[in-house]
Amino acid sequence: MNYKKSPALLTGRAFLFHYFIALKPFTQSDLNIYSQKQTWKRLLFVAAAIIGISSLVYTDRLVKQLAQEEENKVKLWARATELLANSEDESIDISFVFEVIRDNETVPVILTDQNENIISVRNLDSLKSFDTTFLKEQLLQMKEQHPPIEVGLIAGEKNLIFYKNSKLYYRLKYYPYIQLGVISLFILVSYIAFSTSRRAEQNQVWVGMAKETAHQLGTPISSLLAWMEHLRAKGVDEQTITAISQDLKRLETITERFSKIGATPKLELKNVASVVKEALDYMKSRSSKKVIYVFNPGNTEQVNVPMNIPLFEWVIENLCRNAIDAMNGAGTITVEMEAKNGQVVIDVSDTGKGMSKSKYKTVFEPGFTTKQRGWGLGLSLTKRIIENYHSGKIFVKDSVINKGTTFRIILNS
Repeated sequence: MNYKKSPALLTGRAFLFHYFIALKPFTQSDLNIYSQKQTWKRLLFVAAAIIGISSLVYTDRLVKQLAQEEENKVKLWARATELLANSEDESIDISFVFEVIRDNETVPVILTDQNENIISVRNLDSLKSFDTTFLKEQLLQMKEQHPPIEVGLIAGEKNLIFYKNSKLYYRLKYYPYIQLGVISLFILVSYIAFSTSRRAEQNQVWVGMAKETAHQLGTPISSLLAWMEHLRAKGVDEQTITAISQDLKRLETITERFSKIGATPKLELKNVASVVKEALDYMKSRSSKKVIYVFNPGNTEQVNVPMNIPLFEWVIENLCRNAIDAMNGAGTITVEMEAKNGQVVIDVSDTGKGMSKSKYKTVFEPGFTTKQRGWGLGLSLTKRIIENYHSGKIFVKDSVINKGTTFRIILNS
């Protein structure tokens, strides 16, 4: 189409249509990568859980085998001691007995008489082996872990061998937990580092996209201003000129919003109720009559809050558009406000389809959308504007499936 030959067609809406129509619409499959990311997270978690459980099960088997081997070693040591104590024939070769006794260098043992008076110890701390209190404590620990092994003597008397598991046993037993802890810590640190890096990259993309959008809008807006003057000079009726001016003003507001992304916006004390009402009036004038708006400013009509009006109005508009989509274009949007404890609370409620609690936080993720066509950026932008630029909070206060959702904004007054 030749715009020079048809200036009367260049209204704001017509230009926007021709300006953006060449762009291929983004669909959910293009930008809604959130569900895929969640699926990968679940798969990785399941894989990590399987690896961790497998490691624990395998190590537990090794620990049980080691415990059995240590028990057998102590029993063999006891039999060797018994044979040595009862051997009266000097011609019998009992060198293997000494070998068995000498080979026990890991399992701590205490040899007592039948009245549990300590006779000798082995594989305990050599510096404390003469400390009676220490030996009694060790004996109690051994009695709690394993029943004693009896050593029969010639005169019908007996000795008792008490033992406990070796240091190797405990190292092997607790090693997988330490290993899993170290791996978990490494994964956590790596995840935090990766997330920080990813957010930094996202911020750069956001800023670049926003500023490029503002720059690209600047040229057609300037052109439209010139065409509007041309139409006025041609004697076009004032009603048409006024309609074009309103659209141009709206385009300038949108451009200003995008230009502020990435930069620290200037905040000014403004009457919060008036700003919210103006944003609602704008949405009401551009919504279907099937959408009913209810506004209750409460006790905030005289309350001023530091804010950037273009950006804050964007928040209210995004929440309203989100509500309209959730209600399928028909329902009630209620905005209630309250000032308390140096804060202003704004609740935006709808009568839409609601959401599960699992989506309370993820709904603000970039790319998250339930629509078949859409960028999934509205609520993410809203969160960024409230929390990063206005030092406030925004979250899902409540939501009931098939009844509606309430978003809450908290600003410091």
